[in-house]
This record gives sequence, structure tokens and C-alpha cells, in this order.
Amino acid sequence: MSPFDVNMAVDAGYQVVVPYADVGIDNIAALTQDAIFSRGPKGVAHTGLFIGGRDVVLAADMLLRAREAMVPPFEVSVFADPSGAYTTAAALVAGVEWHLRRSHDTDFEGKRVVVLGGTGPVGVIAGVLAARAGALVSIASSRGLEAAQAASSRINARFNVQTRGADAQLTEALDTTLSRADVVFSTAAAGVQVMNTRQVDQASQLLVAADVNAVPPAGIDGVGVADDGKPFGLHRALGIGALAIGNVKYQVQRRLFERMLASGKPVYLGFEEAFALAREVVAEREAQAV
Repeated sequence: MSPFDVNMAVDAGYQVVVPYADVGIDNIAALTQDAIFSRGPKGVAHTGLFIGGRDVVLAADMLLRAREAMVPPFEVSVFADPSGAYTTAAALVAGVEWHLRRSHDTDFEGKRVVVLGGTGPVGVIAGVLAARAGALVSIASSRGLEAAQAASSRINARFNVQTRGADAQLTEALDTTLSRADVVFSTAAAGVQVMNTRQVDQASQLLVAADVNAVPPAGIDGVGVADDGKPFGLHRALGIGALAIGNVKYQVQRRLFERMLASGKPVYLGFEEAFALAREVVAEREAQAV
């Protein structure tokens, strides 16, 4: 659990936050039951478990394991958001979806989505969410096609989606992939540019591009950190920057913590719940504009 998550939990109303490090999945049942049985049936309503770490697949498995360890009426809420990936990916995909509908009267169905930095935590979950929304998702890795295909296979098996691997190591291969993209997600490491001006201008079919990188240089050349649907590049695709995504991510994570505290019964919160809430947050923006 990072300092970011600790602060978010405290700001949402939790009074005591105790991080545990180096927790493996085999520790989950024991830690969960220590927490629930020490509180009593009434006290559990004021207790929650948060799963951090970095492995988004393992976090999903830990969330399931924690839920299985509950012994009603001893049952607490559980929220998983490893590396902030669930809430960040939810914000990214919901923002892109909103701009597709608002500006192009379409959605993810049948769209070719390229996830640059797709083997990282945010990229994995963004790919899963886009695939579930009907997109044709390519998971691209700078470590080459083999690494991308391995990540894609793991994602497909665990989350029951269909994605494919794409080579972002060889420039020619990446150029070809990007030239056919309708949507690009930039989810690579901070300060790393993964799509340059030439590639942007070659992407004649690009509708929307979203970049979670807030550290110069931009992950996608031409997309500013504060952009939220601003046209860029030769073909005037719409760009969504890190601050626009981050604003939605912040609201989603905080509201999920608040939901844990306010709920009269235990809730289990993963990336599906984060995405549903992110859609609500971006829809609120449209309602306010009207």
C-alpha cells in the first residue's frame, strides 16, 4: 500500500490505516480472519481491507481469496487497486469512451485499440476493459513480440477476454500497428515517449489517444497533460492527458473508499466496480456542461 493510498483512505474517513508488506496470496485468509474476528459483528462495518502491490492479476486473485475467507456475519469490505492501476485504467477507458461517443457517435465495439506499455499494471487492465467493451485490443511491449504475447495470453486466460500481442520493440512493426489504430492508450513508464510525431501523423485512422504520463516528454507527442479531447497531430485525433485522467481516477478511488465506509453491508471492489463508477464520473461532467 503506497503513501498515495494511505492518504486517500485517511481523506475518505478511515481513522487508522495499517499497511502490511510482503503479503502473499497464502497469507490472505489468515489476515482476513484475524481482522474480522477481532472486531465482532458490529465492528466489522467500520473495518475494510485494501489490496495494493503491483501485480494486477495477483491482486484480483487476492480479492477473491479474501472474499472466500469471510465467515458471515463476520464480513468486511475489500477494495483492490494495485499501483492505482484499477482506478487509473478505469478513468482512462471511461474518458476515451466518452469522447468516442460525444465526438464520433461511436463506442469501442470493433475498434482497433493499441495499448503502448501494455504489459504494465495500467496497460493490462485498460486492455481488459477495452476488450470487454468490444474492442480489438493489441497489447504492445517494448520488450518485443514474445513478451507481448506472453502478457496477452495471461490476460486472456485470467480475465476471459481476447487480446493479442504486438511488437513495440521494432520500429517498423510498431509503425504498422499504429497506422491501423482507431484508439491508442499510452500506459508506459513516466517520462518515456512511446509515440512520436511521425507516428502520430501516419495514424490516419486515429480517433482518440490517451496518455497517463505526466512527466516530460509526453508519452504521445502532441498530447498535453491537461488536454481533455483537444485535437492534435495531422489528422486531428482527440488527445486526453494525464491530468484529465488523474482527476477522474482520484474521484473514483476516493468514492470507492467512501462506499466501503457508508455501505450497510460488505462490498467487494475491483476494476469492474471502478470502471462503472468512472463512467458515472465522466457522465457527471456532461450533465454539468448542459
